Amino acid sequence: MGFGSPAEGAKQKPNIIYTPADHRPAERRREMGLALNAANRGGNDSTMPQAAGADEPERARQRRASRVLVVDDEAPVRSMISATLERQGYEVRQASSGSQAMELLEQGPIDLVLTDIVMQDGNGIALLERIHQDQPHLPVVMVSAIHDISVAIDSMRRGAYDYLLKPFEREHLVATVQRALDHRHALQESHNYQQNLEQVVRARTEMLRQAMEDLEHSYDVTLEALGDALDLKDSETEGHSKRVTAYTIALARAMGIPPAEIKIIARGAFLHDIGKMAIPDEILRKPGKLTSEEEEVMRDHCTRGYHILRKIPFLSEAAAIVYTHQEHYDGNGYPSRLRGNEIPIGARIFAVADAMDAITSDRPYRKARSFDAAREEVLRCSGTQFDPAVVEVFLKIPNELWHELRAEINGESHRFSNFDFSGTKRA
Repeated sequence: MGFGSPAEGAKQKPNIIYTPADHRPAERRREMGLALNAANRGGNDSTMPQAAGADEPERARQRRASRVLVVDDEAPVRSMISATLERQGYEVRQASSGSQAMELLEQGPIDLVLTDIVMQDGNGIALLERIHQDQPHLPVVMVSAIHDISVAIDSMRRGAYDYLLKPFEREHLVATVQRALDHRHALQESHNYQQNLEQVVRARTEMLRQAMEDLEHSYDVTLEALGDALDLKDSETEGHSKRVTAYTIALARAMGIPPAEIKIIARGAFLHDIGKMAIPDEILRKPGKLTSEEEEVMRDHCTRGYHILRKIPFLSEAAAIVYTHQEHYDGNGYPSRLRGNEIPIGARIFAVADAMDAITSDRPYRKARSFDAAREEVLRCSGTQFDPAVVEVFLKIPNELWHELRAEINGESHRFSNFDFSGTKRA
């Protein structure tokens, strides 16, 4: 069962794994395995025994907890390696073949594998590749009597952590095993750190999301307070801002507008008349017809409202709806005489909702009319004042929805919030 060279297939293996009194020239033993180890680890000869230091108790603890799997088809070799490692405090398991090694790996956790390359039942390279595929973070040290550097390099390329040449000294084996386990421990710590970091990021992201929701809720509470203040200033249209916002939300949903955009449209609808806060009371509350000069001042509320909101970050997008809510689809509105799709979709939807609420609400100069009357008026102005596409969707919504929304807002049902979309009926 050879790999890489005829020498490997010949199965020429010594009976002795290591000899403490072996005084053969060090160059022969080091020129391949030890030099390769030093090169791969940054040049330090870490194969020599390490002096006892402050980290020795930690190393001893790791040894007691570490499980090493020794794979070799020669029982004496397995026994001598296992005995050496057990004396160091490791828990050692033995396998005589690659298939038996895989069975042991499936039975419980293993921290390190030492495997021979040439075995009667398969070879260590195949086992290495299987382990690297199933458990990429499990270090594997290849053990062989094949003194061919190409075999060592090929093993490294296939995922081996290190390569031991037989015969080797006891200290060399122990140092290699400890270094491999230190490497695994470092990988585990890095993995745990990454997992903990991801958990911290998720937790902080959730905290930030909750904080943003709380902040957004406080914004909406502030908006409702502004709307209530506007209703007090213009008592003739009390409740108008809440009603028209609810109608706008329902119509926008029926048109398939995304929820995030609906939220912007809702804020613009609710604050569409915020510019009237800057209109003199004698004009805003005048019971009779306005003069042409007064009409010009009143029309300026769109621009005033826009300048109030555009400086507020979370209302900057809604400010465009406030500015254009009096524009007409045919270009005869104000303040900029925009036409068609030049008018934001939120303002086009709002225009229909605003007209419906104006028609179905009491005014000093007339009584409220029915929703059927509002439908007829909206249809009559389709293509001139209103967007025909919006009108088409509006006409498909039954009057019962508008009655239910009006009842909720007027306090005849549960408390209604303009910015809690779960409380807004779907068309």
